[in-house]
Amino acid sequence: MKQLLITPPLTQLNTPYPATTALKGYLQAHGHAADQADLGIELVDAIFRPPFLSAMFDSSVESYCALTGKGKLPNHLHKIYRQRSRYEDCILPVLSYLRHQDHTLASRIASRSYLPEGPRFRQLADLDWAFGSSGTDNLARHLATLFVEDLADYIRETTDPHFDLIRYAEHLSSYAPTFDPLEEALQQPLTAIDELLLQLLQQHLQESEPAMVGFCIPFPGCLYGALRCAQWLRTHRPEIIVVLGGGFPNTEWRQLNEPRLFDYCHYVTLDDGELPLLRLADYEKQRQKGTLGTLTRHDLIRTYYREDGKIHYSGNDNQQISHAETATPNFEGLPLQLYLSMSEMINPMQRMWSNGRWNKMMMAHGCYWAKCAFCDTGLDYIGRYSAPTASQVVDRMEAIAKQTGISGFHFVDEALPPKLLGEVCTEILSRRLTFSFWGNIRFEKAYTAEFCRLLAQAGCIAVSGGLEVASDRLLSLINKGITLQQTEEVMQHFSEAGIMVHAYLMYGFPTETLQETINALNFVRKLFAHNLLQSAFWHRYAMTCHSPSGLHPDRYQVCRTDTTPHPFCNNEVDFYPQGQPADAPAFPYDIDAVGDGLRFATHNYMNGIGFDLPLSRWFDIPVPHPTKEKKKHPKE
Repeated sequence: MKQLLITPPLTQLNTPYPATTALKGYLQAHGHAADQADLGIELVDAIFRPPFLSAMFDSSVESYCALTGKGKLPNHLHKIYRQRSRYEDCILPVLSYLRHQDHTLASRIASRSYLPEGPRFRQLADLDWAFGSSGTDNLARHLATLFVEDLADYIRETTDPHFDLIRYAEHLSSYAPTFDPLEEALQQPLTAIDELLLQLLQQHLQESEPAMVGFCIPFPGCLYGALRCAQWLRTHRPEIIVVLGGGFPNTEWRQLNEPRLFDYCHYVTLDDGELPLLRLADYEKQRQKGTLGTLTRHDLIRTYYREDGKIHYSGNDNQQISHAETATPNFEGLPLQLYLSMSEMINPMQRMWSNGRWNKMMMAHGCYWAKCAFCDTGLDYIGRYSAPTASQVVDRMEAIAKQTGISGFHFVDEALPPKLLGEVCTEILSRRLTFSFWGNIRFEKAYTAEFCRLLAQAGCIAVSGGLEVASDRLLSLINKGITLQQTEEVMQHFSEAGIMVHAYLMYGFPTETLQETINALNFVRKLFAHNLLQSAFWHRYAMTCHSPSGLHPDRYQVCRTDTTPHPFCNNEVDFYPQGQPADAPAFPYDIDAVGDGLRFATHNYMNGIGFDLPLSRWFDIPVPHPTKEKKKHPKE
């Protein structure tokens, strides 16, 4: 049974999301034909062309007035509309530059005289400190990104409120306890972008002629696009089996009780898709032939379906394959020439995420630690660790590099396992291969100075790790398994080896005091000042129902506000302090203002400024001074 595997709009635009490549490789290795498509990058390519932009501009004033009830465009949109011919003339050269197809345009873009400049350019007071005199390409790429983002903002405000460059109607899917908002949106007339999306879908159906279409939905911003396509399939091609799966269903639909979802699809699969899709293909092939076979719906693997108006779940959760049994990802059929290397942020690590066509690949399955209180350790993709041999990893790297022509790899593991990572590096060096790679790590003792030099020699250029709460008390509470001193030493080893270090930082964990948060920022300031840390970002803690903190909130002196499952999505949950009313705020201070201050300060530290300013300078609320340290750090 031939399958068409689709990544719906929208995910990041610089490189393929890895799910369909892994599934295609596995299915074909087991005798099932499979094609794949990235409708996100194809949709962006179709939108940002003169014909679509011209038609969009022609109707945008009338459309804006109909959407908002206002009589004319506001100034920031009128400025773009007034320069529409320049946007239409510049769009194809800019996309060619962002695809690394025409590097000669960099100087013209960087001069600030070529591109029309809309609202996004207001943030550019002085870029010398960010890019320097030798940063022409980086500056040009950032300006070109702002140009495209201005157009995307214009489309969203005048033509399609759902549209964004890396998400589509995300607000309908994020924290969605019921299906009602999505259902209402899906019953509305098609937007111009919806119509374009469905045209692309139909082209792939004509080329592939699949019997089954599977939509990988990694993020909330992909669900609406998947359902729009699935809706069309159920109406116009009812003979095609429609399957939904991916990261979003895996985290949000563990307690699915919404029959209306199955008006749009036949099946929903959970966790790794290799075996569920293989079993579904065998079952549907048997069923459509009308033969009395050995498979029934009870033999499906981790699969939801609707029968007699009710949702059923197949079970068979324990049927898994090891990561060594998965096949080499297959990139055949993806339009690699269309991906865009954009530079949305000055943050160096975030720039890597969106700039460059990295081959995304998992070295191992799951997290070898899988103990952190904030993490979804109750889910298979984190809780079940499975690793192949180093030889298998490097074999796959060689095969993928040959397919794509790209020698750079982004390992998307939860945390790269140090033992396997070291063996992979040794294997790369023994084969005399040239790769560049980066990925997530834990700041643990295994990363000695010698080990970090080995990583650099094998091609490691950057690591991102969870420093999280930057407090020894809280690191112990969340069972992180590291200390501040250990983290600092490991960062020093990476930095001395020439490997860029990015830190994930978290604020707002239960029982965290404002004083601890300020102390954490002070520690981060010192890391930047000593060049042990080159990039960082603060995230607000979110309690999820699959994490130890969500499963056992009493251990962290809080209570969940709602323990009854919702019919549609169930993941993030609210909480309040023990001994207080359920509507009490989680913290006795303005947590949003604290988050803004943390990000503001860290943005400055990343750019080498503001180290001597008092920490209170970054906040709009009174904050305490950092407490005196009991002992100095090694670099002090």
